[in-house]
Amino acid sequence: MSEYIETVIIGGGQAGLSISYYLTQKACQHIVLEQSPQASNAWRNQRWDSFTLVTPNWQIRLPGAEYQGDEPDGFMTRDEIVTYLERYVERFNLPVHYGIQVTAVEQNSPKAGYIVKTSSGMFSATNVVVATGLFQRPKIPSFSIAFPAEIKQLHSSEYRNPEALPVGAVLVVGSGQSGCQIAEELYQSGIKVYLCVSSAGRIPRRYRGKDITWWIDKMGSYERTVDKLPSPKAKFKGNPHLSGKGGGHSLNLHQFARDGVVLLGRIQGVHGDKITLAADLKENLAKADKFEVDLLKEINDYIEKNRLDIPKENLLNLRDGYDMEEILELDLKSIGVTSVIWAMGYKFDFSLVHLSVLDSDGYPIHKRGLTNYPGLYLLGLPWLHTVKSGLLLGVGEDAAFIASKIVAQQQKK
Repeated sequence: MSEYIETVIIGGGQAGLSISYYLTQKACQHIVLEQSPQASNAWRNQRWDSFTLVTPNWQIRLPGAEYQGDEPDGFMTRDEIVTYLERYVERFNLPVHYGIQVTAVEQNSPKAGYIVKTSSGMFSATNVVVATGLFQRPKIPSFSIAFPAEIKQLHSSEYRNPEALPVGAVLVVGSGQSGCQIAEELYQSGIKVYLCVSSAGRIPRRYRGKDITWWIDKMGSYERTVDKLPSPKAKFKGNPHLSGKGGGHSLNLHQFARDGVVLLGRIQGVHGDKITLAADLKENLAKADKFEVDLLKEINDYIEKNRLDIPKENLLNLRDGYDMEEILELDLKSIGVTSVIWAMGYKFDFSLVHLSVLDSDGYPIHKRGLTNYPGLYLLGLPWLHTVKSGLLLGVGEDAAFIASKIVAQQQKK
């Protein structure tokens, strides 16, 4: 037997909580199923100790709890985010059920609606909102098993602090936001760091008197819709280097090189104590540099077009990374590497949805969270509708849209 619930929301993160808020306000029957035993699992257990948001506090806009503090331009720490989300659940009395893992979503044929199978039994529902996000499984290459057993390997989600690592040098693989922030913390604590550089872009923390996110918001870039992307795969591109630590600052691979980090190309494999590397370091550095140049030109053009009286600024043009030798093979034992941190991001996994809603890449087919199956919705994905769809800044807007569809459907009954 299954228990009937009008709407089942899968995932108790910021997306699931946002739509639960709207359905609660409209007195719509629903539950939120969260597989972890506590609120805010990703922020609580998959972030390092010194983690902060890279977006300013003014962008915290979960519905009903928009930021009202004294530091709108500050950056919430990991523990502050956890507390914020815990209080969100309590304040609005959201029906979140913890420790329940959803194993399958199926059509309730021949009846309308869906069957949601879980670790605690089954639910039947008219509506199902999949709000599990895009980061289900850590991305670690298959050749990682070939690393020497004495080298400690961990994903960026498992890293906590420099003291928790074995004594010795560290190889960080991946230079997106997490990889760069972890690499910086490690080398600033006195650890020798080798960093495999990816093609992720770079943006400055501040430019022409404003935080870079202020400019992005002012220019309307956060409202850019998914149909404006150059290709469907572009929505999976990593975020540019940036940090909110210590009040916020820029991250620059050339500065890393100046400070003693050894920059490397993409890792290709491992053979005994040696790793092989691609000769793409300079190419990836050029991509990071160009990303910043293009954004600054966009800002400059915006200032000029709108005749804003803002002083010009020339950022320091570092080139240190280009002076580095392209290393194609590295002996980890001889340079004292005792740890590898995989900062390559995550893989998505929507296999729990047993319906024909996935494309050839395993990504859900939808339009602003609406699938071809009536009552089956998606929420919390980057680029679900706009740039900000996966952010604390914009998830509430998508939640309001989907909640309105659910409410309208119930009113027709």
